[in-house]
Amino acid sequence: MHEHWGSSGFANSDLDQQLKQFGIQRVIVIGMIAHTCIEATGRFAMELGYHVTLVKDATADFSAEAMHAAHAINGPAYAHAILTTGEAIAAFAAA
Repeated sequence: MHEHWGSSGFANSDLDQQLKQFGIQRVIVIGMIAHTCIEATGRFAMELGYHVTLVKDATADFSAEAMHAAHAINGPAYAHAILTTGEAIAAFAAA
């Protein structure tokens, strides 16, 4: 995979090509920083047609306000599901 630049893991990388090559249609976003990198990657994935799951207790940010904005305000605009780690494990184990 080529290294990305900017906030999205998809920007200037071959991530989309790699995922599509293996027939992957779902993306789970976790990590840092919820209101920039996670959100940008999730939005880009949604725009490319992926089903996006945001795992809210597996992301971090610099403040509670930024976490709230990333999960409660902005997350629903791109994430098809916003789950906890436990909910995500249960959902994907059942699938």
